[in-house]
Amino acid sequence: MNNLLPILQILVAVGLITLILLQQGDSGLGTAFGQDGSGSYSAKRGVQKHIFNGTIVLGVLFVILAIINLL
Repeated sequence: MNNLLPILQILVAVGLITLILLQQGDSGLGTAFGQDGSGSYSAKRGVQKHIFNGTIVLGVLFVILAIINLL
């Protein structure tokens, strides 16, 4: 168990970093694939919504693993 927690934390951290970098700030994920970044607000749809939700899940999982690692 002691060897498993740090490995899980590293894997979750790498996944979290990847998802954060894929979010692309205000311009949205579409500009990475050639869509015009007009700057207007639009709802998260499709892959962008899954990336957003995945970021939240991995963030919560990372905090839980960190707390378990302290105990």
